[in-house]
Amino acid sequence: MSLTVPPELLQQAQTGEISDDDFIRCIQDSLPYAWSVVEQTAEKLRANGARYVVNSDVPPDEAAWGQLFRLVSSNAMRAAVERRFGVRMAFQNCCKVGLFDPSAEAEYEEFTSPRAQILNQKPELLNC
Repeated sequence: MSLTVPPELLQQAQTGEISDDDFIRCIQDSLPYAWSVVEQTAEKLRANGARYVVNSDVPPDEAAWGQLFRLVSSNAMRAAVERRFGVRMAFQNCCKVGLFDPSAEAEYEEFTSPRAQILNQKPELLNC
């Protein structure tokens, strides 16, 4: 299971829409390592006034890898992160999470290109 969903949130979802705040709280509680990666990356983006920031930290253990993969593989979670921080989010295997100012179209296109993916490959990350 990707998220640990509190019964109240499940009931709310069964009867209608849920707010981004409630969904984000569920992500934060369920995937604390992955949330810390995107939150810290967003803070760096804002603090530096950069057009984009890439976090290349290798997760410390299998549980952290799993959290990161679950967050970036869910369209709903990615969209919630993007709305929360006002960014575009991209992921490059094995552990590069990029947050892009919406105006950084060229940088986003380069980061998500097949060329960038090939250049990112490292033998030690083959089985991530």
